[in-house]
Amino acid sequence: MIQQHRLSIQTEGRSTLNITSEIEDLIADSGIDIGLCHVFISHTSASLIITENADSNVRRDLENFFARLVPDGDPAYLHDQEGDDDMPAHIRSVLTQSEITLPISQGKSALGIWQGLFLWEHRTHPHQRIVTVTLSGNYT
Repeated sequence: MIQQHRLSIQTEGRSTLNITSEIEDLIADSGIDIGLCHVFISHTSASLIITENADSNVRRDLENFFARLVPDGDPAYLHDQEGDDDMPAHIRSVLTQSEITLPISQGKSALGIWQGLFLWEHRTHPHQRIVTVTLSGNYT
C-alpha cells in the first residue's frame, strides 16, 4: 500500500528547518515496517538536504559557503523580479535537492545517528512551503 501526505511548512526566511521529526511521525503512523519514504518540495527557491543534526554550526557553515558561491544581488543575474535574492535562491535549489528518498527499516527512517532531514529556505523572507511525503512498503 502507498500513502501520501502534504505538509505545509512556514519558514522564517533564509535558514534550515529540521523536519526529521515530522517525517519520522508520518513513518511511525503509517505502520510500514520496511519500505521507502520519498520527500519532495514543490518549490524552486527552497530545497531539501540531509546533513549533520547535532551541531548547528554545520548548517551555518553551509549557508556561509553558499553566500560566497551564489551571492545575492550579483549584477550578472537577469532574473531579479522578486528582489536581490531571487536568482540566487533558484541557483541554490538547483545545486541542492528537491527530493530525497529515505529507506524505512524497522518502522523508522534509516537515517544515521548524526543525520537530519532539513528544509533549506533560500529566500530572505518567510514563505509557506509544501512538502509531499510518499510512503510505500510492507506493513507489520
